[in-house]
Amino acid sequence: MKKIINNTTNDFFESVAQIIEQARRFVGRTADLTLCVTYFEVGRMIVEEEQGGKIRAEYGSEMLLELSKFLNGRFKKGFSVGNLKNARQFYRVYSDFVQQTLPKKFSNENNQKHRLMSAFDEDNFTSIRQTMSSEFNPFILSWSHYQVLMRIKNEDERRFYELEAAKQQWSVVFLKRQYHSSLYERLALSRNKDEVMRLAIEGQKIEKPRDIMKNPLVLEFLGVDEKSEYSETDLETAIISKLSHFLLEFGKGFLFEARQKRFSFGEQHFFIDLVFYNRLLQCYVLIDLKTTELKHQDLGQMQMYVNYFDRFIKTGKEKPTVGILLCKEKNDSIVELTLPEDSNIYASEYSLYLPDKVLLQQKLAEWIEEFEEEHGWIADEI
Repeated sequence: MKKIINNTTNDFFESVAQIIEQARRFVGRTADLTLCVTYFEVGRMIVEEEQGGKIRAEYGSEMLLELSKFLNGRFKKGFSVGNLKNARQFYRVYSDFVQQTLPKKFSNENNQKHRLMSAFDEDNFTSIRQTMSSEFNPFILSWSHYQVLMRIKNEDERRFYELEAAKQQWSVVFLKRQYHSSLYERLALSRNKDEVMRLAIEGQKIEKPRDIMKNPLVLEFLGVDEKSEYSETDLETAIISKLSHFLLEFGKGFLFEARQKRFSFGEQHFFIDLVFYNRLLQCYVLIDLKTTELKHQDLGQMQMYVNYFDRFIKTGKEKPTVGILLCKEKNDSIVELTLPEDSNIYASEYSLYLPDKVLLQQKLAEWIEEFEEEHGWIADEI
C-alpha cells in the first residue's frame, strides 16, 4: 500500500486531535459545573426544608439519614449523609455570592426563590454551554476544590484561594498545601492594606518586585530537619533537587538560570547562590541563602551583586535586577537602616515546616490594626 501521509495530512490529523481535546476539556468542565450546581441546589432545598419546618437538630440529622437512604436507593451512590451535609454547607457559604453573580432576570425574589437552576433555562442545563461562555459562571472549579474552600471562614481569604486555584490550575492537593502553608497570610503580611484587599478581588498580581515577596517562605518540601545542623550549601542542594517545588512556592513567572553564578573583579571571585529570571517582571532575580540571622554585611554584598548584573548583564530592555536574601532570621530595623528606600533588595525569612496558621492570622490582624491606627482609618474586618 502506497504511503500517502504528507504535511497536509498531518495538519488534518492534528486538527482532528485538537477538536477531540477541546471536547474532552468541555465535557470535564461541564461535568464539574453540573455537579457544583446540583450540590448547591440540594443544599438549598435541605436548608429551606429545615428552616421552613423549624426542624430541631436531632430531627434534622434523622431527616438527612432518611434522605440519604432514599437517594442512594434511586441513584445507587453519591449521596451519603456526609455529602448531604457538605451540600448544605456549600449552599450556606456560597448562596450570597451566587445571588450577586446571577443575571438580573434571575435575581427577583419571585423567581423560584433564587434557584440557581433557573439560570440554565426552563429545561435545566440545556443552555449550560452558553452559560459557561457568558459572564455568569458562579463556579469555576471542581466540586472537590469547593469541598476544601467552603471550610475557609474568612470570605476574602476563601475568594483569594478560589481565584488562584482557577488561574494557576491548582490540583486539590496543591490547593490544600497552599492553604495549610498560609499563602494568603504570608502574601498579605508583605503588602499594605490596600493591596491586601486586592488579593481577594484579583488574586496575586506580579506588577512590581515587592509583589513576589512572601514572609516567611515555606520550604517544608525540602525534607530538611529543622533541628539538624545544615549549611548554606546543604540548603542550596536541597532546593536544586526540589527545584519544581521551590518555583511553585517562590511564585509566578520564575525561570531558573544558574547555581553558584560566578563573576570576578580583578583577582577576586564572587558566587551568587541562585540566579532566576522573572518573565512577568522582565528582570533577573538573585537569591542569596543565609542559614543564620541576617547581617548588614549580607545586605551590602547583595547590593554589589545587583549592581554587577545591572551594569554588565541586563540589557536595555530589561528592568532593574532584584536581590532577595533568604535567611533564618531578620531584623526589619537593620534592613530598613542599611538599604535606601528605593532599593530593589528584599529580605525574607524561610521556614522548614508549615507555619502555625492561627499565629499568622493573629499577626495579620494586629498588623492591619496598627496600620489603620497609624493612618487614622476606621478598622474594618477582612
